[in-house]
Amino acid sequence: MKTIVHNPFDRSPIAEVPLVGWAQIDEWLNEAQLLHRDRHGWLAVHERVAILRRAADIMRERAEDLALQIVREGGKPLVDARVEAGRAINSVDLCVQALSDGGGHEIPMDLTEAGAGRTAYTFREPIGPVVAISAFNHPLNLIVHQVGPAVAAGCPVLIKPALETPLSCQSFVGILHEAGLPGAWCRFAPCSNNVAERMVTDPRTAFFSFIGSAKIGWMLRSKLAPGTRIALEHGGAAPVIVDSGVERAAVIASLLKGGFYHSGQVCVSVQRVFVPAAELKDFANDLGRAAEKLVVGDPADAETQCGPLIRTEEVDRVERWVDEAIAAGGTLVCGGSRLSDTLFSPTVIVDPPESAKVSQEEIFGPVICVYGYDDIDLAIEQANALPYAFQAAVFSDRLSIANHCIRSLTGSAVMVNDHTAFRVDWMPFAGLRRSGLGVGGIAYTMEDMSIEKMAVWNWPTAAS
Repeated sequence: MKTIVHNPFDRSPIAEVPLVGWAQIDEWLNEAQLLHRDRHGWLAVHERVAILRRAADIMRERAEDLALQIVREGGKPLVDARVEAGRAINSVDLCVQALSDGGGHEIPMDLTEAGAGRTAYTFREPIGPVVAISAFNHPLNLIVHQVGPAVAAGCPVLIKPALETPLSCQSFVGILHEAGLPGAWCRFAPCSNNVAERMVTDPRTAFFSFIGSAKIGWMLRSKLAPGTRIALEHGGAAPVIVDSGVERAAVIASLLKGGFYHSGQVCVSVQRVFVPAAELKDFANDLGRAAEKLVVGDPADAETQCGPLIRTEEVDRVERWVDEAIAAGGTLVCGGSRLSDTLFSPTVIVDPPESAKVSQEEIFGPVICVYGYDDIDLAIEQANALPYAFQAAVFSDRLSIANHCIRSLTGSAVMVNDHTAFRVDWMPFAGLRRSGLGVGGIAYTMEDMSIEKMAVWNWPTAAS
């Protein structure tokens, strides 16, 4: 069996990638388990550091090729694909840095008489075989965030990329091997969903890293073997509170990037914006006029700002959701229609009903909804009402309002005067409620993929 990789913009086939069957996965899991059990065969920290540094150097030499590959398989505009390639290289560097910054610590023992005469300290060991499943929207950097920490922590890892975008994953695994990582320590494992589920739920899997659909992630969690640890990263419907009187042009420029970057195919993309009712009409019109100026088209064109959705079925779905919101009473300010089988116009909708899908679910498309409010606490209540929570934002010139929103908005992070999709690769990144489990970010993932082991020394007394 094989998967055919298509260019999301024109749907032309660009590659064929053979799928791995269960027999091969079973062999690789056995191999990974044996590697982990052979403690004397573990890769030394200095070896891992050298491999990751060489991998980063190779990636720097091939940065433009990696960016073009992101464009071709994922449909991300070239300007953003170059940023992703740069971030992926930095993420590998961060793995090395985390090895330098990490380690154990001393545990005080003589706090009571029972512990007197003892010394205790901790150190970190790899947790065991890691199985990772990734998403399509950042086909290189997401892979690095899952595979890089596993390699750095000393864990053998099997990685299944999204079948729409396996090429960047294949390239990164190949670069690691080229940099000196023995093949058995990292396996490129594109496979069917049935095989992937077997791999994830196998008792030899010590840690499962998943980035993708909440429905699939939570389902797989329910089937894990006892003892398998997990990290889930899903999406949300990110809320933004706009305070009265803020400088509108800067807010709109930020929302455009946060809402229409990669055509909204980002787990923390701006989706729900709450604006004072007295300013709603002018704010929405200004946002709509700015959205209409965005360049939509071929992602390989350096001028393109919004490219295609990953599949034609996603264009159909976004169109249905938008039509439903308008039919239910939402006001269309701009966009609202497909431009082709693969492109959807940047869309702004005012006051869609709270029951509409665009108000309730992650749209994962180029759509921003704007709601008017008279009471900021009611806006915050509406922002918090969904079973999803990830990153949120507030725009305000008033310290009291910014602090109030930081304290009141449900989310793992609240951005002040910035959009919800802001992220650097060393910060914690965590979905709450149905949006995820555990904390992402290079150093945090490395902690997840290792255990803190303690040694307690009972020193003999001088008399003995």
